[in-house]
Amino acid sequence: MSEAKDSILVVDDQPTNLKVLLSFLQSHKFQIYVADNGRRALTILSKVCPDLILLDVMMPDMDGFETCRRIKMDATRKSIPVVFMTALDSVEDKIAGFAAGGVDYITKPFQQVEVLARIKTHIMLRKRELELEQALAEIKTLTGILPICSYCKKIRSDEGYWQQVEEYIGQHSKALFSHGLCPDCYRKEMEHVRKLTEKKVDLNDLDQED
Repeated sequence: MSEAKDSILVVDDQPTNLKVLLSFLQSHKFQIYVADNGRRALTILSKVCPDLILLDVMMPDMDGFETCRRIKMDATRKSIPVVFMTALDSVEDKIAGFAAGGVDYITKPFQQVEVLARIKTHIMLRKRELELEQALAEIKTLTGILPICSYCKKIRSDEGYWQQVEEYIGQHSKALFSHGLCPDCYRKEMEHVRKLTEKKVDLNDLDQED
């Protein structure tokens, strides 16, 4: 079974740039979606969720900054890293890009080695972020006061039922249980066994006397 390709949406109104990027990225086994303006990019994003977006800044009608802002307004797409592509390299332009929601810049003309390194870095960071979010979502914590029987140690659930500790925790967390004896209980159990053994010996002695 082949591993799923990382996917990239490339948004640029210049056919020459699109052709170069498409050829380069496909040679590195990425799945590519292409849009030649911001509105078409938003349409594509309503149907697919790429791992990264390469977004040109200077486009007619809707520039890259506005396109990025609209992408970030969508809760299901706002975590996709957006890397701007631009010939603008002033501090003000870069600040505007970060304010719009971008994570990085690639300056034209492109250096392919740099482009590939930035793409791989941001895709890896997004995957780690998604893994962390999934792990946090799976963690269920026990909070508040737990009513526990002082004699049998059962816990009373919110519904009023009394359950064994491991049953209750198993329902409210992802924990698995293995059973054993703590040192104190082990000593008590061995003492109990010793007393039973001594009692059995005593009874045997009585039988022999009879």
